[in-house]
Amino acid sequence: MPILEFILQVLLGITSLLLTLLILLHKGRGGGLSDMFGGGTTSSLGSSGLAERNLNRFTVVLALAWFVSIVALGLITKFQGV
Repeated sequence: MPILEFILQVLLGITSLLLTLLILLHKGRGGGLSDMFGGGTTSSLGSSGLAERNLNRFTVVLALAWFVSIVALGLITKFQGV
């Protein structure tokens, strides 16, 4: 069981870092902190529709892997003392 717990912790760390990077890659929709610092201007130099859809898909899949690893680690921790 310690090997599985270690693998899940490594998976959680990697998915956390990648999820942060993927979220930062998304195009800003405006109305947030980016407007306050001059990022509210729109330009046509953003990513294409296909690239944005693929980025959304990768983000959702990575978020699901992150969620599953958190739930699995929680279950292992809960039932480890039994």
